[in-house]
Amino acid sequence: MLRTVTSRRAANLLKATLEHAQQSVRQRSRLPINTVILFVPQQEAWVIERFGKFNQILQPGLNFILPIIDGIKYVQSLKEIAIDVPHQAAITLDNVTLTMDAVLYLKVVDPYKASYGVEDPEYAITQLAQTTMRSEIGKIALDTVFRERESLNIAIVDAINHASNAWGIKCMRYEIRDMKLPTKVQEAMQTQVEAERKKRAAILESEGIREAEINVAEGKKKSRILNSEAHRAEQINQAEGEAEAILAKARARAASIELISDALAKENGLNAVSMNIAEQYVKAFSNLAKESNTVVLPVNTNDVSGMVTQALTMYKALSKENSQQLQVKEIKDQNS
Repeated sequence: MLRTVTSRRAANLLKATLEHAQQSVRQRSRLPINTVILFVPQQEAWVIERFGKFNQILQPGLNFILPIIDGIKYVQSLKEIAIDVPHQAAITLDNVTLTMDAVLYLKVVDPYKASYGVEDPEYAITQLAQTTMRSEIGKIALDTVFRERESLNIAIVDAINHASNAWGIKCMRYEIRDMKLPTKVQEAMQTQVEAERKKRAAILESEGIREAEINVAEGKKKSRILNSEAHRAEQINQAEGEAEAILAKARARAASIELISDALAKENGLNAVSMNIAEQYVKAFSNLAKESNTVVLPVNTNDVSGMVTQALTMYKALSKENSQQLQVKEIKDQNS
């Protein structure tokens, strides 16, 4: 059973190789017969030999050659030719085996060199392209092969043209068509890509969390600053309000004292003061028991007139002392 499967695989591989070789072989023009009068097609060059030696190259159009003496040895097509470069293996700088195929675009620029410089120009240029490609692939790592695909094509074209100049052939373009990696390397690269994407996602998520925390912290900071400024403004306003209230009370007190002094200076002012003191005395006794259960009373509680007289005596003493102080001050002012 194993031999049957192996033989089938070998047969399929051989069949595919033959089909690929048949596709890669270009249909060559058959050598025309010397009919003396020849019509050379456009974009073709016919190489004529006389007695086995190169004689001339016939240009497109009507041409005449001698019979028997002259013979058509080579027919070169001047059109651009596309050659399929078969699958080949190459090893990169980091020891990874690549399998790739490419397309080579050629053009014959010198029919003489293409006829006598090399036996099979297309085969020679194909082998040169394969060896050059292996050499260029060996200079770069696997990670840079896919990025530098265009520069790799240019380098291969320059290397081929440098060697194929003696063959009369110019390489127009070299295009890498397909690249295949080993299965394990592909899996490793896929794992690397997934890991890189996860890394980027984690970095983006962490950056988002950091930005969010920074925004929250800045918001809290600004909120505290605004609250402190508001509290400070509130305290300042409250202090200013209290100061204005104290000033207003002081001004009202001063105005009331001034009014009282004016009233005392008038007739019957002392009688009015005596009546006011008596009213306040009665009112004070009426409020004694409201704030506390323990009340301390003087001995002469019923002697309201005595209390009023005592208050007036104190008032007169204070008024006399204040008058003396004012007189002393006025004298000092006058002396000064």
